[in-house]
Amino acid sequence: MKAAGLWIAGLYLALVALAAFAPDLLATHDPLQTDVRAALQPPSGAHLFGTDQSGRDVLARVVHGAARSAGIGLLATALALVTGLAVGALSGIAPRWADAVLMRVTDILLAFPEFLVALIVVAVLGPGGANVAIAVTIAAVPVYIRLARTQTRTLRVAEHVEAARILGVGRMRAFVRHVVPGVLGSLSVLATIGIGSAILAAAGLSFLGLGPAEPQPEWGLMLAGGRNVLGQAWWISVFPGLAITLTVISATVLGRALRARMEGRAA
Repeated sequence: MKAAGLWIAGLYLALVALAAFAPDLLATHDPLQTDVRAALQPPSGAHLFGTDQSGRDVLARVVHGAARSAGIGLLATALALVTGLAVGALSGIAPRWADAVLMRVTDILLAFPEFLVALIVVAVLGPGGANVAIAVTIAAVPVYIRLARTQTRTLRVAEHVEAARILGVGRMRAFVRHVVPGVLGSLSVLATIGIGSAILAAAGLSFLGLGPAEPQPEWGLMLAGGRNVLGQAWWISVFPGLAITLTVISATVLGRALRARMEGRAA
């Protein structure tokens, strides 16, 4: 049953990837094409997910929205991983005063909910997909910094690192070759789980009107667009909502499986 769940999650994420890179293979309609005569049509053979208030095909918009919705989450996670690795690893080998300053700033950010931090940042920067990615990155990066620092302080006194130093390997060379890869491995597992949270946060900001603007297809924006007609045309919000939910669940399932496997190897 567990293996079946992993396969289902993997296949769904592969479908999302296909939608992001080759949307025309999954949807034949133009996601921006309006037709007021076909507005608010329920799911049918002509429009499998129905149409929205402007007569646009919901399936096409959900498929084409994968590139923006999942793309923003992936970009934010990648930026958080790289930034967290750099800052956390340097903090782990920095003088005590510098480490203390970096950790206090990190603790301040960790004291607030991630979505609240992202909301404040994007409110300052202004709406838009790029600003949403930056906001989600800033909100998520403290966790990566904390983990990178902890792993760095652990690995820098590990036996294989000490052995390399005894054999004449320089401090920085030993750090780059033996410490950084181990830290990166731990952060990669965290990032796999964090992708789902980043996608959810980005969709939440878009739902509030702080992400990509109409008429661009984006899951959070589509979810917001159908809230006022939910009783009359449930499909406008339900299908992008399902896309968000299934993507977050699938990424989390695979991330937790990877973390369990890594922890089993470490044991």
